[in-house]
Amino acid sequence: MATTRTISTLAGIAAAVLLGAVSPAAGDQPAPASQLRQHTLDDEEYEEEGYAAAKARLQEPDAIEAAFPQESYRPGTTAVLRIWTSARSAAIRVYRVGPEPQLTIGDKLMEGVPVTAARRYAALRSGALVRIRIGDWPSGLYFAKVTSPGRLGFAPFVVAPKRLGEHRVAVVLPTRTWQAYNFRDDGGDGLGDTWYATRGHLQARLGRPFLNRGVPPHYRTYDLRFLRWLDRTGRGVDILSQAELDATTGSRLARAYSLIVFPGHHEYVTRREYDAVQDFRNRGGNLMFLSANNFFWRIDLRGRTMTRVAKWRDLGRPEASLLGVQYIGNDMGEHRGPWLVDPAAADGWIFDGIKLRAGNSFSDAGIEIDAMAPSSPGGTRVLAEIPNLLGPGMTAHMTYYETGAGAKVFAAGAFTLAGSVRQPSVRRLLTNLWERLADEKS
Repeated sequence: MATTRTISTLAGIAAAVLLGAVSPAAGDQPAPASQLRQHTLDDEEYEEEGYAAAKARLQEPDAIEAAFPQESYRPGTTAVLRIWTSARSAAIRVYRVGPEPQLTIGDKLMEGVPVTAARRYAALRSGALVRIRIGDWPSGLYFAKVTSPGRLGFAPFVVAPKRLGEHRVAVVLPTRTWQAYNFRDDGGDGLGDTWYATRGHLQARLGRPFLNRGVPPHYRTYDLRFLRWLDRTGRGVDILSQAELDATTGSRLARAYSLIVFPGHHEYVTRREYDAVQDFRNRGGNLMFLSANNFFWRIDLRGRTMTRVAKWRDLGRPEASLLGVQYIGNDMGEHRGPWLVDPAAADGWIFDGIKLRAGNSFSDAGIEIDAMAPSSPGGTRVLAEIPNLLGPGMTAHMTYYETGAGAKVFAAGAFTLAGSVRQPSVRRLLTNLWERLADEKS
């Protein structure tokens, strides 16, 4: 990875000059992404070797580290991009994810359509600040791309709507789970600053650069494909970070939205976020969970530091009481299997128009799986399952239930419908769900 710096450099950041005053370098052109070196490290290697050993093999001399301290910004506000590593002859440009015509190749690149002109600098200093005015841009996922000859970095952020409810559907990106899986060594001690990297470490900071040139963990396979599907199908939505849910209530969400979608790995939530989503459901709001292992851990926030507290089920609030299913296991993606549709559900509206394979099967899923529990709401139906995927009795459940208040709740139960949206059967399934839960026609 690129040279890391401790959070104590914030004192230096406070004294840093605003980069708008730096003289631009004329004629400097960023190096094409195709010329930049690729480095990969699988999650399994972190688990098996330990972070210290893995870190020695993961070097990113081609990365420029930069990050926004906030998860999201609203149109008309000013975002502040913090530069964490120095670079010469640099350029910064902001892009929106979704409408881009090109595919994103590899896990260390982000593609998008530009929404600003490139700003060029003779040099960027570590600890400097760049102010970026958020224009009247559509709600969505954006990133600042920082380039210099032979080097590249990305800093993603969400543009939230000016007010909740500009569209009747909200899509919440797992911005805090991204940071939980960020193995970055902030302190320079050879240990990753997250509980996944260092045994006994219960904290992770928000607002820090991601590894892999700044691309959020699993972004391409868990989040990007769904964002592109939304754009390609013309579905207008409000894109929210987890910070928006933390700052609102269930009653406000119910006034703003008919449906809230959680497409990615939404594992870590605060009490305020859990309360807001549960109250939204209790008031008749519809929910769609397109992955697995959601609402699993409680985190507490103090400033920009999140602390992992306990599993929600151990705090008397099992996630199955909200989702219909809850996490039971994973095997790092070694086993995947086809969904077997319950015959009673095969002719229903959810699977309408889907050509099922032999044995009423479609698509494949795995990695992490959920199943029904005693706390699942009454009337929860298993729509499809992947039997014994992780061993006898370790069966994934895809579920649906409705409440007396009129809420409709769907849970995929495995990784990941959002990431499989390029498959015709999955696209049709999502379209059916969208029409029923969002009360929209495609």
